[in-house]
Amino acid sequence: MAFWRSKKSAADTAAAPATGPANTPVNDPESATSVPSDSPPPASESESAPANPEPAEKPKGGGVFSKITGGLQKTRRVLGTDIRDLFKSAGRLVDDEFLDELFARLIRTDMGTKPANLIRDEVAKKYRGRVVELEEVIQTITEEIRSQLRQDDGDLAKAKSGPTVILVVGVNGSGKTTSIGKLSHYLRAARYSLVLGAGDTFRAAAVEQLTIWSERIGCEIVKGNKGVDPASIAYQTVEKALEIKADYAIIDTAGRLQTQKNLMQELQKIRRVIEKKIPDAPHEVLLVLDATAGQNAISQAKGFSEAAGCTGIVLAKLDGSAKGGVVLPIRDQFQLPVKFVGLGEGMQDMAAFDPDSFADALLKG
Repeated sequence: MAFWRSKKSAADTAAAPATGPANTPVNDPESATSVPSDSPPPASESESAPANPEPAEKPKGGGVFSKITGGLQKTRRVLGTDIRDLFKSAGRLVDDEFLDELFARLIRTDMGTKPANLIRDEVAKKYRGRVVELEEVIQTITEEIRSQLRQDDGDLAKAKSGPTVILVVGVNGSGKTTSIGKLSHYLRAARYSLVLGAGDTFRAAAVEQLTIWSERIGCEIVKGNKGVDPASIAYQTVEKALEIKADYAIIDTAGRLQTQKNLMQELQKIRRVIEKKIPDAPHEVLLVLDATAGQNAISQAKGFSEAAGCTGIVLAKLDGSAKGGVVLPIRDQFQLPVKFVGLGEGMQDMAAFDPDSFADALLKG
């Protein structure tokens, strides 16, 4: 099943410019400026840039499925090997001993006790007291994982008219800025135009990194000096997106682990200034979680998610970790759709999340 979903035809593309004018006037030149997409990256920033990015072209689903299969390779090896070890002969009696051993194997993928219990209970319901083959158990686990991951609202939002505004939030080190770069490439490959807003003004490295991404992808960026009010960056980003009739405005936010009160105040201010330009924005608030952090990612980001009013999750760094099962408790505890998964280091290594294909890749590959 293909992961990529493009929604815009070539004819639509011709009607909308991919980038705006080279020079962009701003209300406060000391606080926010627009960087043209053809600016060469400074030499000091070159190490932060993604190496050898692929040109923006419409991706093909088969290649992406291979990526997610590869990204889940370590999880699949741990889970698959562990489950196979339960079958010392052609079949195995499903009794309490078997079910307890199965539960322990599932836990090792960081899926948490509740999802693992649900899987164990489903295996017990279907097979208790019977001798089963490995393939039967694998199929039942896959079907239960699909059921737990099923979601009705996994598509990225699109405004009925004007730019779609996306806020991106996450704790420090979650891969937030890199995920913005990958999401931007994803949208440009689907022939959408966009503007980036470097709103994480507390970290100069984040602004520099996002600038490199914008230059490599070929889109505009609005940024300011270190420590400038992030709300002013958000306002200028939306203003720029309206000016050039961009399809999307993607705004980075500070990734500090702040108290919830301070975080709420900052995000509420960002929302207020955006609403002044587009009343129903932001249309998406995406929470970036680090898949390699396992259960720690959940505890760290729970308050962040509640404060930000998140609408979806980006699961980053799903490339070789043995903790791929963490997507199950994420879906359960946050009650938010997983919209994208990051699958590697390259700018093209992001896929729209598909529960069925993910479940297949998790166990079968």
